[in-house]
Amino acid sequence: MNYRVLARLGAVHLLAGACLATANAATPRSLEIRIDREAEVPVIVHEARSPGPRALVLWLPTGLGSSAGDAAIAEALAGRGITVWRADVLTGRLLPPGESSLDRVPADDIARLIDHAERTTGRRVWLLASARAGLLAVRGAHAWRRQHPEGTALAGLLLLHPNLFLTPPEPGRDAEYHPLVAHARFPIYLLQPELSPWHWRLERTVEELHKGGSVIAVERVAGMRDRYYFRPDASDAERREATKLPVQLAEVIGRLSRVRLAPARAPAVAVKVDAPAPARTTRTLSRDPANPVPPVPRLTGLDGRRYDLAGYRGQVVLVNFWASWCPPCVHEMPSMQRLKEKMAGKPFTILAINMAEDEATIRRFLQEKVKVDFPILLDRDQAVLKRWKVFVFPTSYLLGADGKIAYGLAGAIEWDEPGVIAMIEKLLPAGAKDRGPEHQD
Repeated sequence: MNYRVLARLGAVHLLAGACLATANAATPRSLEIRIDREAEVPVIVHEARSPGPRALVLWLPTGLGSSAGDAAIAEALAGRGITVWRADVLTGRLLPPGESSLDRVPADDIARLIDHAERTTGRRVWLLASARAGLLAVRGAHAWRRQHPEGTALAGLLLLHPNLFLTPPEPGRDAEYHPLVAHARFPIYLLQPELSPWHWRLERTVEELHKGGSVIAVERVAGMRDRYYFRPDASDAERREATKLPVQLAEVIGRLSRVRLAPARAPAVAVKVDAPAPARTTRTLSRDPANPVPPVPRLTGLDGRRYDLAGYRGQVVLVNFWASWCPPCVHEMPSMQRLKEKMAGKPFTILAINMAEDEATIRRFLQEKVKVDFPILLDRDQAVLKRWKVFVFPTSYLLGADGKIAYGLAGAIEWDEPGVIAMIEKLLPAGAKDRGPEHQD
């Protein structure tokens, strides 16, 4: 690939006894920063407590706001000489919690926060954001660059598993990147946990960001879920990995601070930095008007058998993409088992495709948490996930007896609800004979 990557960072080794909070941590202070006549943004300030790169991290919240994990990481960064401002931009605009609210924050709000931070501290600013806030960071950086074509106050972007897409696509559709992504021109750090359906889009994300001339440092985090550094259900391994994040961020700030880029050229076509919030993907089965024939997965099951989707022609098939680390997946699987039992004797089957987990993990999950007896298929290299264009977990497809996709769903539902069962029964072939799945050894 032709994108420019400054560094592919390896694992960071911590000294024994390293932790997020330090013994001499100072009490954070609060600011209220006036943005305009209508908005005043609350900011929690973690002052740098040691010599460092004279950097300031402007941390944008997730759609759910800040967390205790954010505060711990901010304190650890302050101990490494980096000032952190955690800006509550949703409260500043009286917006309710939610990812869609982030799309309603004016980009100029972020530009003004950057200016205020640099003016009052003399430090260069790094925008830090995760998930959907990543797009807000890109929009805010573009707005600031438009106002300061030759400016150097904004040092770069720190994007943790960012969602830079224009709208959530329907299942099986390609996700479009926001037009501004291709016009970003900054030093950028991308951190992507591997246990995420967005992981397989990482190369494409880098390509899009590179179009504007960004220099990019990429880090993949093996065995971790999105938001592992503040998940309430974090595993011991995730909590240990979270202690490394301040070290990783401090290191990448030091490395990328040495990068100097020429000012970005204005886009040939004006691109709006503020657009209507994208439509949410509803948790209902949506009819696929194209009625496409899906890519045919030929996968090994947990039972050691080979499964070929073509062998189910004449049946209605529920194809479900899931992972044991995905709470909505775990929630809906019992209802899938109940659905199977209610559809007994009818030409209907369920194929649950697991994303890249090892067999021991899956077996332990099925023994200890959820017991099902429908086939579990193994997508070890995520090849099927890519071909089916899965955007979130869980994602499900209902195939008619003709082998074509009739319905798609992004998210979890109760599969044994009467309305859902009625939709499935309408897809059943009239007078079809029961026949079991065809396995290929």
